[in-house]
Amino acid sequence: MPRRFLVLGSAALLLLAGVAVAIFSAPSSAWTSDQIAVLRGLWIGNLKPLPPDPSNRFADNAKAAAFGKKLFFDASFSVNGMVACASCHDPKKGFQDGKPRADGVGTTNRRAMTIIGTAYSPWFFWDGRKDSQWAQALGPMESAVEHGGNRTQYAHLIAEKYREEYEALFGPLPDLRALPPSAGPVDDPQARAAWDAMPAPERDVVTRVYANIGKAIAAYERKIIPGPSPFDRYVEAVFKEDTSAMRSTFTADEVAGLKLFIGKGNCTNCHNGPLFTNNDFHNTGVPAVPGLPEDTGRALGAKQVLADEFNCLSAYSDASSEQCAELRFMKPEGERLVRAFKPPSLRNVADRAPFMDAGQFATLEEVLDHYNRAPPAPAGHSELKPLNLTGREVADLIAFLKTLSGPLATDPEWLSPPL
Repeated sequence: MPRRFLVLGSAALLLLAGVAVAIFSAPSSAWTSDQIAVLRGLWIGNLKPLPPDPSNRFADNAKAAAFGKKLFFDASFSVNGMVACASCHDPKKGFQDGKPRADGVGTTNRRAMTIIGTAYSPWFFWDGRKDSQWAQALGPMESAVEHGGNRTQYAHLIAEKYREEYEALFGPLPDLRALPPSAGPVDDPQARAAWDAMPAPERDVVTRVYANIGKAIAAYERKIIPGPSPFDRYVEAVFKEDTSAMRSTFTADEVAGLKLFIGKGNCTNCHNGPLFTNNDFHNTGVPAVPGLPEDTGRALGAKQVLADEFNCLSAYSDASSEQCAELRFMKPEGERLVRAFKPPSLRNVADRAPFMDAGQFATLEEVLDHYNRAPPAPAGHSELKPLNLTGREVADLIAFLKTLSGPLATDPEWLSPPL
């Protein structure tokens, strides 16, 4: 009799152990249908083909991309011959520079955003003051603290270095010999005076060359697309209900972090879709940087894009008015736009410190501490509410965010300077 009870006791213990294993392993494998729907929305396999850019008829031209790559890496397109697009958007650093604020010929007031996957975005820069990749590329080239150059300088460079490639795409270059070597609608007084002295038809001719420079660079930038990360492999395992693959791909901490990301953390309010950004604008109470000019974010950016010389509705756009719906129907006013900034993609985010519009936070821990506390915004109204995450939960969220790092889905030939 005692032996019989001993055997039954062992069976009971084994049964209880199995129940315990099931209970403790459930958080790493059990997903509801609603959660799986959210994961599917974040999965890179749900990333659609590149949307067309009707404002740039060269956007998907292979020769334009090859030409644009040369321009992207060419530092002669700056006032001192030392600043290229790649200076702040370095392929070795995830097409950003790792600095709190970008350095060109001077220092800017904002962080350089990565260009990875930006071909999917309707707005560019932290404040959305440009509405296409080609218009965005032109802004820094005339900025006094970025490239510091001007339009006739760049047009002369094209004629001297790239005439054949330019003309093969855009047609014959105009005769530039009578134009001043340095002129443009820029801050430099001498270059500005020279520009104002040029007849309007000459200014238009030069501006069209300048716009084409941007369109070629944009054709190159459209090649820079994110690839799958461990997160995507884990989601695929969830779809297949492959428990073994799920456990080998994600740790328990990473699974817990993912559940927080789509749940208690409210992260998908801004960071949703396969690129982990909704490409909208949000005030999340990020502190202003002492000593910098007031930055109202989208409140100013919305007005700037409407007035932009190179927007979708401009004379230099290749789009029809009907193809510019984002611009035509945007709302440029409202309290919610004050200090609202575009949420960057979180793909490869763990490799892109520091964070926020002016590099206010050095680490992901600092970012999550900010979201956890939800302090008042320095201006406008913050969308945040305190999350009340524990230290363990913060650590789990960071563990998950690191799983978003992965190689680009881009041919290596596009990732290094031209020979």
